[in-house]
Amino acid sequence: MKRTEKITAASVMTFIIAFSAVTLFRGNLEIMNTAKKNLIDGGFSEELINCMAENFPMKDKWRAIGAELNSKFGEPIVNGVYIDDERLFSLDLASYEDMDSAAEFVNEFTEKYDGAVYFAAIPTSTGVYGDVLPSYLLPITEKQQADRLYEELSPDIRKIDAYTILKMLSDNNYIYCRSDTRWTSYGAYCVYRTVIQKLGFIPVSYDKYTIFHVTDSYCGNLYSRTSYMESKPDILDIYEYDDGTVIEECTGIDKDGVKRRITPYDESNIGYELYLGEPMPFVKIRTSVNNDKKLLVIGDTSSDSFIPFLTKHYSEIAFVSVQCTGRDIEKYIDPDNYEQTLFLLGLDSIANIF
Repeated sequence: MKRTEKITAASVMTFIIAFSAVTLFRGNLEIMNTAKKNLIDGGFSEELINCMAENFPMKDKWRAIGAELNSKFGEPIVNGVYIDDERLFSLDLASYEDMDSAAEFVNEFTEKYDGAVYFAAIPTSTGVYGDVLPSYLLPITEKQQADRLYEELSPDIRKIDAYTILKMLSDNNYIYCRSDTRWTSYGAYCVYRTVIQKLGFIPVSYDKYTIFHVTDSYCGNLYSRTSYMESKPDILDIYEYDDGTVIEECTGIDKDGVKRRITPYDESNIGYELYLGEPMPFVKIRTSVNNDKKLLVIGDTSSDSFIPFLTKHYSEIAFVSVQCTGRDIEKYIDPDNYEQTLFLLGLDSIANIF
């Protein structure tokens, strides 16, 4: 055995022995059995790390230690997250059956709806940057998932290829968070330019915006699953364009059915909740745009940083979060009150919604 391998083995054994003392005190044999299995098999597996993390106090700190050890000594996967030098990647991929179920719901909606329906499936950072991962970790790609979904959608639905837009920009642009599955505001803006043209408007050019960096230390949903301390934090931006258009009213209905006023940018929540605040089933925005155009957006948290770009084009925007409502959209809104409906859904959330 090489000297470095001996040091690694000794480090791992020391770590296990330290936990063994606590395990015996707590009467918990699960971790010891897992540790024994991993020593026999060879390697410091994700199973052992997660077992330690979930069975001890201060589990976020233990998970951080486990992530660090796994990234150095074994396959760098913790809680279904792959740890790369540049970013974190979710390995939670939906199946083709999930795509078919989502298409079925959207097709049924379109068949009953009087207006025009548009659909944009938004890839995660894994979908856009995942070609750096070992191929066996991704038996199907998000591009294949999106293609399957679009094939199953009705020909009456206008489909927007967000994947190609984002993939073309992925080399030199900050379009996705490093610690989160979701896009940055700039990533959302890049897709907005295409979507708004499909909806019949001219996009606001990038140089018209004033951009405010709200924070440069955002740690997203993938960081929360790993507590990996070397993960690079992210920047959250607000885009403002002063053309005289203002948001006159913004209201939401929370999970308890209570209606209350909210703000499109909630700077008291320095996280992804910065955009539209905490997740709510229904949000309605009225603007000073004098064109009587109304848009219904059916989406998930991918929509939160996207919707502010739409407010320069519509007098009213209604947003239904299917992560909160599931298929029960008409409990909150009559879709036929809106001339256009945009489905804007992350490929990662479709499996949990439909």
